[in-house]
Amino acid sequence: MPRLSEEEIEERLAKLKDWEMEGNYIKRTYEFPSFMKAIEFINRVAELAEEADHHPNLENVWRTVILKFTTHDEGGLTKRDFNMASKINAIGIE
Repeated sequence: MPRLSEEEIEERLAKLKDWEMEGNYIKRTYEFPSFMKAIEFINRVAELAEEADHHPNLENVWRTVILKFTTHDEGGLTKRDFNMASKINAIGIE
């Protein structure tokens, strides 16, 4: 899948709630009321990532989860990254 142009990235990012650019990644930080809620969310993300065979860089510190996507094989952002971010936004958080 080809890398997106800067214009395409800006357009897609503008439509994607709470995600931001960080280098060659799109990134979102989540805060949860408890560690267990953060882990439940991570497990839901893991299921989506496995289904799509597209996995985020993931960081968890207590109640905080940070997700980052890029398409390493393409050396930057592709539609796959934005598709995954949209799917994750759709699962919601409690």
